[in-house]
Amino acid sequence: MSTARILTVDDANPEVLARKKVAVIGYGSQGAAHARLLHQGGTDVRVGLREGSASASAARKAGIPVVPVADAVAEANLIAVLIPDTVQGRVYREEIAPNLNPGDALLFAHGFNVHFDEIQPSEDVDVIMVAPKSPGPMLYREASQGNGVPALIAIHQDATGHARDIALAYAHGLGSTRAGVLETTFAEETETDLFGEQAVLCGGLSALIQAGFETLVDAGYQPEVAYFECLHEMKLIVDLAYQGGLTGMRERVSDTAEWGDYVSGPRVIGKESRKAMQEILDEIRSGAFARRWIDEWEGDAPEFNRMRAEGRSHPLEEVGTRLRARMAWLQDAEEKS
Repeated sequence: MSTARILTVDDANPEVLARKKVAVIGYGSQGAAHARLLHQGGTDVRVGLREGSASASAARKAGIPVVPVADAVAEANLIAVLIPDTVQGRVYREEIAPNLNPGDALLFAHGFNVHFDEIQPSEDVDVIMVAPKSPGPMLYREASQGNGVPALIAIHQDATGHARDIALAYAHGLGSTRAGVLETTFAEETETDLFGEQAVLCGGLSALIQAGFETLVDAGYQPEVAYFECLHEMKLIVDLAYQGGLTGMRERVSDTAEWGDYVSGPRVIGKESRKAMQEILDEIRSGAFARRWIDEWEGDAPEFNRMRAEGRSHPLEEVGTRLRARMAWLQDAEEKS
C-alpha cells in the first residue's frame, strides 16, 4: 500500500488566489463556509444565488455581495459550483456555461457531475476540485480558529497550465493546507465518496442500526433499551474511532466489548455483505447508480420520497424522538450549531 504525499502550507502560493475574482455559486453548508473564509481572507468574492433565495440575507449579513448566478459567473474568473448535485447540471447549462470566458477556472467540491458527464466544460477552462473532508460549519470553525480540516484536490482539465496552483491556493484559503491536502482524481473522489456513503456511512450504518433495533424488539426487549444500545451509544464508539482509529477505540472499550468485536463483527459483515459492497462499487463505477439517481430526480423523485417517508415513520424514529426530548445537552448543541 503506497503512502500519499501530504501537501501543506509550503506547497501553496496565496498570491494565486489574491489575483482571482471568485464567484461562489450557492450558500449552503459548503458555500457559506467557502465564501466567508475567502472573504475574510481578503479575496474578491461574490455569491451567486437564484432570485428569491432564502440564503441571500445571510450572505449579505456576512458582508458578501449577492448577485444572480449568471452575473456572478460573468464577473469572476474562478467559479466555485457549490450547489446540490441534483441541480448542478441544469444551472451549469443555463446560467454558468453561457457566461464563462476562456481561461476561467471551474471549481467543484465533489466530482459527481463532471465525472458522470452531466457537466461537460469546454476545453478552454480549468476544471478543478477542492473537497474539504468535513461539513461546512466545521470547516469554517476550524479555519477561523487558526486550524484547518484536510481536503482533497483534483485536476480534471488544465487549460491554462496553472490549474494545480489555483486548487492549492484555494485550499489554502480555506485553511486546509494547515491540516494537509491530498491529490486525487475526480473519478477516485467521486467513486469512493459514493461508496462510503452507501455502503458504510449512511446506507450501511442506517441499515445496521435498524436491523439491530428490530432484532432486539422482535425478541421481546423494550424499544427504549434497544434504541440506547443500537443507536444512542453509536456516538461514543464513532467518536473513539474518529479520535484513535479502530485500535484506539478498542483500547478504550471493555475487554468484553473488544472480544465481541473480533468474534461477532465478521459474522455480521461476512461474505454476503462483502459481495453486496462489491456490487455497490461496480454500480457506482459503471455509472448505473448515477443514472438511476438522475432519472429519479428528474422524474420528481417518487421512490426517493416514498423511502424517505418510510424511514421517518420507522418505530426507531418514534422512540428516538421521545427519548432525545429528555436529553437537554442535545438541545444545547443544536442551539450552538
